[in-house]
Order: sequence, then structure tokens, then C-alpha cells
Amino acid sequence: MLKRAVVLLSGGLDSATTLAFARSAGFAVYALTVDYGQRHRRELEAARRLAEALDAAEHRIVRVDLRAIGGSALTDELDVPKDRQLADIEQGIPVTYVPARNTVLLGLALGYAEVVGAFDLFIGCNAIDYSGYPDCRPEFLRQFEALANVATKAAVEGLGVFRIHAPLLYLTKANIVREGKRLGVDFRLTHSCYEPTPDGLACGRCDSCFLRLKGFFEAGERDPIPYAYVPAEYRSAVSVVPVEGKGSR
Repeated sequence: MLKRAVVLLSGGLDSATTLAFARSAGFAVYALTVDYGQRHRRELEAARRLAEALDAAEHRIVRVDLRAIGGSALTDELDVPKDRQLADIEQGIPVTYVPARNTVLLGLALGYAEVVGAFDLFIGCNAIDYSGYPDCRPEFLRQFEALANVATKAAVEGLGVFRIHAPLLYLTKANIVREGKRLGVDFRLTHSCYEPTPDGLACGRCDSCFLRLKGFFEAGERDPIPYAYVPAEYRSAVSVVPVEGKGSR
């Protein structure tokens, strides 16, 4: 019987690769997606498709309304930053940071793990090609793991030791793309954009789109999802170049 693992699945490139990694490591994967009040539903739809395609043993979607707190461009009436250069992305914590999001998500994953009898939790955090989020750092993950082992019935009763796995933590986005391809992830099913167009196209201008395009470009691969706009320097990294993408960033 396979050991069970809970994998946080957002529907994006990183979480899809993380789920595929957990499966390849021999775990029966219990995928958890959190509908936290994000700006759009596209990533929730992507998570459903990915859980099925990557053969998750179970997939649950839990609703937690972080819009009640706000404080982020993803959960409040704030503008999503567009057309930023890499030097700008690497400075400070952007307005797309959702207060306490990964703490809340891992807390839900921990509860789910106790219910299904899993002691391994996987999250697609990345500490290299990321947007400066404090809850993507290794220090946070270590502290949460310590918390999990003093705050749960399963750990206190000695049934097992909880471990937080972040297999992408020290990979560049290009190497995440390569790893996802090696593991058979269908990138067409993923969604990364913070603010897609009404017809579901990735905007190509937010930080998440920029880092994704940069990753495919540096990996020498083509991103198969459609974009409303693609910066000129990354035209070779997409399967289809939109008319709007022929300009420069």
C-alpha cells in the first residue's frame, strides 16, 4: 500500500510539477485546492483538470474567504502590477502577496493530512525565481514543520512525524519547467496568470506571467498556453505569438 501525501494544488506550473514529483516518489496523492477568494476561477478549473490528469487519489476544494481580510491585489480592489522588469520584481514584497496565505493553506493541508492518515505534505514553494513572498522561504517551512509536530493529535500520540516537502524550493523556473516536462506534466492544463483576460488568456504582463515566460525561454521550451500579449524577447518561448506580442516589453 502506497504512503499517502497531501499536495497543495493551485493549478499553476509549480504546484502541478510538485504533484507529479510526489507521484513519482511513490506517494498516493491527496490533492488540496483552496478557493480563498482569488480574483478569478481559472486556476481552480486548472487544478481540477490537473488532479485528474496526474492521477490524484482524491481532490478536494476547500473554500476560505480571504477577501474578508483583503490586503492583496489578488483578494482586494487593488491593481495587479504589470510590465515590471526583473530588477523590480526582485525588490521588496509586492502587492500580490496575500497576507498569511501559505500559513492558512498549509494549516488546511495539515488538517486534511490528519484525516486521511498522511504525514507528508508537499507545497510548490520556490525561493529563487519568485516574487519576494516571505511565506515561500525555507525558514517559514521549517517553522511550520515544527509547529505541525506539536499541534496535532497524530504527532502527539506518536503515530508519525509530519514532514513538509518543497521539492522546487531551490530550482530556477527554467529547471522547474524541465522537471515538469520530465515528469510528464501537461503544461496546457496549467494556469499561472494573476489577471487573465475575460476569455481566459494569460495576460503576459503580470509578474507571474513574466517569470513563467522567462522560465520557458531559459529552458529552451515552448509554453503551450495562449497569451494575450508576449514581450518580444520571449516570442520564441510560446507556441503561438499573439499580434499584441510583437511589441517590446
